[in-house]
Amino acid sequence: MSANLLEVEVVYATPERQARYALRVEQGATVADAIRASGVLEVFPEIDFARNRVGIHGNLTRSAQVLQDGDRVEIYRPLSADPKEARRRRTAPRRTP
Repeated sequence: MSANLLEVEVVYATPERQARYALRVEQGATVADAIRASGVLEVFPEIDFARNRVGIHGNLTRSAQVLQDGDRVEIYRPLSADPKEARRRRTAPRRTP
């Protein structure tokens, strides 16, 4: 492998499908660069960075974050429910008629 290239992967999942893209990017490439180069945006046009957050190895990050060799770029789907509200509903006492 060239000293100027980094090996990274980009992952995204929906309830129905998981996608993993292994690729090489130039040193100095950002999270956004890797996402664009992977082709994931063409396969999943619903990805919208106004709503989808990104991370590296499970840690939230910015799309301008510079990548390191071996990074796993993750694209997160928006939450379908507020976690606090969902917990309140689960733990609320059930009323009997």
